[in-house]
Amino acid sequence: MTPLFLRKGHKSKLVGQDVKEGFRTGFVTIIGSPNVGKSTLMNHMIGDRLSIVTPKAQTTRHRIMGIVTGEDYQVIYSDTPGVLLPKYELHEGMMAFVKEAIGDADVLLFLTDLFEKEFPDEDILNRINSMGKPLVVAINKIDLLPGGGGRVTLSDEKLEEVGSLEEITARWKEQLPTAHVCAISAAEGTGTEEMLKEISRHLPESPPLYAADTMSDRPMRFFASEIIREQVFTCMSQEIPYCSEVRLDRFKEQPDMIVIDATIVVMRETQKGMVIGKGGAKIKQMGIQAREALEQFFGQKVYLKLEVKVDKDWRKKTASLRAYGYLSS
Repeated sequence: MTPLFLRKGHKSKLVGQDVKEGFRTGFVTIIGSPNVGKSTLMNHMIGDRLSIVTPKAQTTRHRIMGIVTGEDYQVIYSDTPGVLLPKYELHEGMMAFVKEAIGDADVLLFLTDLFEKEFPDEDILNRINSMGKPLVVAINKIDLLPGGGGRVTLSDEKLEEVGSLEEITARWKEQLPTAHVCAISAAEGTGTEEMLKEISRHLPESPPLYAADTMSDRPMRFFASEIIREQVFTCMSQEIPYCSEVRLDRFKEQPDMIVIDATIVVMRETQKGMVIGKGGAKIKQMGIQAREALEQFFGQKVYLKLEVKVDKDWRKKTASLRAYGYLSS
């Protein structure tokens, strides 16, 4: 059985041990368009950096569960890929994760932001409205508004384009009439406690499903591949991040370090050369940054070896997508 990812420095408690009367446990699916801040929000709610975050859209490709246990609740969040209209088979697999997570949810957390006018997928919006599940709409990035607590605020011109918070709230209340609408900043944490209170009251009464120190249902090697992929997004421009995948060939925990061999997969030979860079400079840079991020995440020394290989048009190949975890066997 694959081990779960546990919180560092916590002592495990058995599931159901010392559970208060009225304890609530449930699944909360975070859904929304690309780049509205879903991963930032889940990381804040979990209190650790589970989902990778970059300024580029469509960074999240998998459904990632993050688990947080309080005195009287256990919330099992699902961070999901940003909703988009699929252009190729990889997108189809990503949207399958979203739909699966919506079906599993006890509470739906619909994340939008100040700038979004309409949701890209009307079918999903209609499905959310017709499911009858508790629905919380969180309007993100209010730190950009005057008095929102952020260091940088929008210009007067942009504020006029965005509209008032009351107008934004009314727009989403019209599209999702059963929702409780709240305003938050995932980056600053503003409004998230009130949002959690609203979520928690809709969770079913149930003992916890996971031990209190469990942070995710994903294994350590999954997060290793995601952290390396984050560096591809950070260091590479144009189409490279969207044409690349990271495959872990070895993940071995030793007493004094974790040993990782990983392959960055790209779609064309020209992309391979760009990832390697002149004299190997680019892949060396990514390797250094990824190793530092891995050591910070795992709290121990990491040996990392990176290679680059071509899997032509892997985003459209069923066998490759299945191998990389985007399609079920």
